[in-house]
Amino acid sequence: MDRIQQTKSISIWIFIVPFIAVNICLLLITQFHGLFPNQEDIIHNTFPYFDGGTSISRTARPYPSWLIFKPAMLLTSFFLIKYWYYNKDIILIFNKKHKHLKKIIFFGVGSAIALAIHTIFLGIKFDNDLYKLFRRLIMLVFIIFEITAQTYLVATLYSFKDQLEKYINPQILKTKLFLVSLLIIVAIICLPIISWPGDKFKFLKHLLEWDYFLGVILFYLLTFFMWKKKIN
Repeated sequence: MDRIQQTKSISIWIFIVPFIAVNICLLLITQFHGLFPNQEDIIHNTFPYFDGGTSISRTARPYPSWLIFKPAMLLTSFFLIKYWYYNKDIILIFNKKHKHLKKIIFFGVGSAIALAIHTIFLGIKFDNDLYKLFRRLIMLVFIIFEITAQTYLVATLYSFKDQLEKYINPQILKTKLFLVSLLIIVAIICLPIISWPGDKFKFLKHLLEWDYFLGVILFYLLTFFMWKKKIN
């Protein structure tokens, strides 16, 4: 079952790479102010996971932060594509005609492409409302596609969990189901806040962005622990 071990291996990197990149950008812009040629870019005294003091893009846009952020996110996009195709191969082993298979690939690979597009355009400034709308839509597509793909994958694994008994830790699969359910509920509840125009609820939007990002990539850390290292 090489695909299982490959999925296990790549999933940990899908968690580690973006987590480290995003937090290094946060650390640089809040603590190492001398590295930023434009001092208007620096940020003081914030830990956005709790206080929502800034957005992820705000920490990643300026030089030199984007030198870390962009390669890391593009690498993550590549890993995501491989991850979803690895899962396709695993599903085919147990059910060659599963009804969710095409949906998993469509939404999973689509989310990776949306992340890559968002990353490429991050920091490119055009004073154009259509361009700003395009960037927001791309980010929204990434979130919707990513959560949808995760949901379909968990539902698919659950549909033949008895066959997977010797390959997975069932408690971790249940945890992934809980996580995905929580992400969906939070998204539905917070949609009015996120879509509110202007700066109202700004700190709450930023806090949700950081914590939601952590929740999304936590799915892949759980994947690493779900698949058993050795098959008995």
